[in-house]
Amino acid sequence: MNSFRFGVQVSTAGSADQWRDLARKIEALGYSSIYIPDHFDEQLSPLVALTVAAEVTDNLKVGSLVFDNDYRHPLVLAREIATLDLLSSGRVECGIGAGWMTSDYIASGIALDEPPVRVERLEEAVEILKQLWTNDSVSYSGKHYTLKAARGFPKPVQSPHPKIVIGGGSPKVLRLAAKQADIVGINMRLSAGVIGSEVIAEAAPEKFDARIKWVREAAGSRIEDIEIQCLTFIVQVVPNGNEVRERVAPLFGMTPEIAAQVPVVLVGSEQEICETLQERRERWGYSYIIVHEQEMEEFAPVVALLEGK
Repeated sequence: MNSFRFGVQVSTAGSADQWRDLARKIEALGYSSIYIPDHFDEQLSPLVALTVAAEVTDNLKVGSLVFDNDYRHPLVLAREIATLDLLSSGRVECGIGAGWMTSDYIASGIALDEPPVRVERLEEAVEILKQLWTNDSVSYSGKHYTLKAARGFPKPVQSPHPKIVIGGGSPKVLRLAAKQADIVGINMRLSAGVIGSEVIAEAAPEKFDARIKWVREAAGSRIEDIEIQCLTFIVQVVPNGNEVRERVAPLFGMTPEIAAQVPVVLVGSEQEICETLQERRERWGYSYIIVHEQEMEEFAPVVALLEGK
């Protein structure tokens, strides 16, 4: 069973000083990582922001949840990630996904293919990334990518390669993650392209039972080497957890008792949340918990209680 660790998902800052201070604060509060998404809305460009965050911290892991494979060619991304891993002394966690947010594709004019096509393309990209990080020269001929004697330079510090993060809620993505990723995010299914009623319906606890089953079956013996990650969306450290859960439950169309089990929701006192996380680690394997910037200070006491345990 993996020990707990925690990260913070952030998107932007008003200035260079604010961004640097934010990265330092996340590290000082005891978090393991800083993540940034990869969308075409109001957020900083991930690789530049992560480079700065790594430069002003000592041990903080840096990564994206997640780079969209459809607008990041694997040859380009492999070099960028290897460079950041080299210059951060091995602190990169490379999250990569098949793409899902419809607005990104509308804004960019990139074709939004059907999910099976995007996942197939992601699978090829992950293979290419690993080869470029471990081989001096890579030639590859697939359905979606063709490389001819591509140079795998520079080499990352981490061996055999930077940690790969793949998350999702569908069988195909989670089975791919189980076979190829070091960190697997078990999430709600986002095939709708927007977060709405269809996605919320995927939050039922029994849906997560099925998802971890897919991961465990596909991973086989390597399940012991995989970290299971949860990106949370509702986090409140409060003494009146039951009252808050009663208000949250209608959002999911559930009773408060069932809503309390939804992995993306963490509500209660510090001790209650610690107990909830331990229960979820037993049930689903969740040991790597991601909260958002607006919650990171109130959640920090939970981090202090559970980090590394």
